[in-house]
Amino acid sequence: MPRKIIHVVGTGTIGEPLIGLLSDFKSGLGIHEITFHKNTPLTTDRSKVKSLLNRGARLSTKAEAFDGFKDIGLKPEFTTEEAIDRASVVIDCTPSGIGHRNKAEYYNKYLENTDGFIAQGSESGFGKPYARGINDNTLIKGEDKFIQVVSCNTHNLCCLIDTMVLKGESPDNLKEGMFTCIRRANDVSQASGFIPSPQVGTHKDPEYGTHHARDAARLYKTMGMDLNLFSSAIKVNSQYMHILHFHLRVEKPTNMNELMGKLEANDRIALTDKIDSCKVFSFGRDHGHYGRILNQTVISVPSLHISPNGKSITGFCFTPQDGNSLLSSISAALWLIHPNSYEDKIQCLKQLYFDEV
Repeated sequence: MPRKIIHVVGTGTIGEPLIGLLSDFKSGLGIHEITFHKNTPLTTDRSKVKSLLNRGARLSTKAEAFDGFKDIGLKPEFTTEEAIDRASVVIDCTPSGIGHRNKAEYYNKYLENTDGFIAQGSESGFGKPYARGINDNTLIKGEDKFIQVVSCNTHNLCCLIDTMVLKGESPDNLKEGMFTCIRRANDVSQASGFIPSPQVGTHKDPEYGTHHARDAARLYKTMGMDLNLFSSAIKVNSQYMHILHFHLRVEKPTNMNELMGKLEANDRIALTDKIDSCKVFSFGRDHGHYGRILNQTVISVPSLHISPNGKSITGFCFTPQDGNSLLSSISAALWLIHPNSYEDKIQCLKQLYFDEV
């Protein structure tokens, strides 16, 4: 039986926890080995690389960087090309634009001996847009070798639409979806990019506003749905969590009991009575893996409102940034490696989904 190897490119806010998560649960996931790529030998990153190595992951880098890593006490085992060549699946977690560059430089070269390549939300057009539990049935074995895991906020949008509006209904049930992404300034791990005050975003997409609704619409188009969506964004001077405000107009009237039943039945949704992002973030830090909540959204129940005619649903929810992308990245990788049993194998992570936060 061929060895099942997942190779992760990048050790940033998505790459590092993904390598750790895969290393900790590789047996249950049906993975034999985890390798990861790091470009630059930095003493400031040495501690996290050592930690990942201690958990069983194996390091690769460019051939010309080997000596630099050895100089700081780290020993790469594979070159960039060797790691990609021997991998069953490559998950690219590099900053915006680099995933496309890697696809052109490396990934197309290894299509015949690698099951597939996965990139993150910033790499629009890399491959089929994907979010776990939303459009799994559109994935075609042998055809979808390039997959783009959509962004954390796009996961949130798609999950809300799927659960609140489309579950058991036709696409026509959604008359309009309006979203405002209230984004944190930067991750707590990032020392740059913070802002001194709230900063409004622009509507660069003439149809969808921002990329969040556009990417959600593209994902639903893989299922033959053309949804009426629009999003705006504002960045606030916080490092805690993204918050999403949603307003969904529906054709079929609903009520709070029916809505709560749908939300409670979806294990990708966590509910909370909390209204403060710091408290939701703190829960993830204390109880999540690498501080991450893997659910696709955390809905603040006190914020939910349904109009008197039952045709307008409004509320706030928290986006478990990176966490929902981690789960979909693993799900897509397992689908490529174990297409007939990936749903069963990924249940070993179920302890990391929360019904309540």
